[in-house]
Amino acid sequence: MTAHDPLLGRQRGGLLGWLGFGASPPADLAPDDQPEVSGPRRDRRQIARERHLSEILAFLDVHQLEVTAHTLTAAHNYVTGADPQMVRQIDRQVQSRKPVTSDWLDEIAGPASDDDDVTVLTRLMDRLETSIEEFARTSTDAHKATSEYQSALEEHVGELEQVNIAGEVISELATIAKVMLKRTRDIEKQMLRSEAQTRVLRRRLDEARRNAEEDMLTGLPNRRAFEARFEEEYRSARASAEALCVAFCDIDNFKRVNDSHGHDAGDRVLKLVAEALAKISDDRCHVARHGGEEFVLLFRDMPLEQAYQRLDLLRAQLAERRLINRATDEPFGQISFSGGIADVFAFSDRRAALKAADAALYHAKQGGKNRIEIAQRIELNDAA
Repeated sequence: MTAHDPLLGRQRGGLLGWLGFGASPPADLAPDDQPEVSGPRRDRRQIARERHLSEILAFLDVHQLEVTAHTLTAAHNYVTGADPQMVRQIDRQVQSRKPVTSDWLDEIAGPASDDDDVTVLTRLMDRLETSIEEFARTSTDAHKATSEYQSALEEHVGELEQVNIAGEVISELATIAKVMLKRTRDIEKQMLRSEAQTRVLRRRLDEARRNAEEDMLTGLPNRRAFEARFEEEYRSARASAEALCVAFCDIDNFKRVNDSHGHDAGDRVLKLVAEALAKISDDRCHVARHGGEEFVLLFRDMPLEQAYQRLDLLRAQLAERRLINRATDEPFGQISFSGGIADVFAFSDRRAALKAADAALYHAKQGGKNRIEIAQRIELNDAA
């Protein structure tokens, strides 16, 4: 590990040291006296992954940071030296005895595009999850071997104590065995603590992954989650020869709502439309917020006309409602959305289908709003 943060040196002993991930074993225990832990031989890459996992955990623990997408990225970049500028800034912060907090990490983070952030985050989470699983398996195997070794030692100590033949050799052997037994018990306790920390890290990683894939305002899956789901559904539907449709929806005159009633009211309208769309979500229909006032839907194993009718019925039901801003008692007027829908397999690939649905949404807006357009129909009309 990069020895930038002096505080991290305190975390390198214990179980990680015994397993060869951190500091060396205690000086008073010679190599020949260490309990031999059986298990599969690990290659250098696996050891490196386990070391990075333990160092990332130590960084978060030392600075009392919550496990989030941002802190995981910062810890990874610091431990691996992937961002030298960040390493230098954190070192200066630590040397000046100032805290390393999430807010401070936000301040020093350089600007990056959303796509880059998503790519880096996805790769980091995947690597960290793999390391956690490998570390958990190794720790479990080592714990089992240590437990078996401890049972054998206890049996040998008992046998030595029952020997009636007096002699310094027997007495010395019994003393050494007792010391080994005590140290083995200490190792087992450290392993139990490490396994508990691994479970906590896995749980927090799951929470961070959910947060990274959920739109905080509406509770719907976000664009990142939709992209992953779209790719999965596309492959599965193509393999099973099932229908797949994709639709874009956009709230009509949303800027007018924000300008007339304020952004808080606009957020409530977004939640309302999100809840309405979520009602048609099931095993065959997936809804996500794509960004701003735009939503995207996938219809699996549903013909285009049926998917169109289902979405158009929801549009009509929402447009019939007359909503009032409870904060001011002023009416919102009609709240509606426009949409474009496309049969995914009518196009060369899923990206082309997504663009076709977006173009259909544009035609719906140009055609008067509060309507759903089908991509194939637009192409036929344009050709005519």
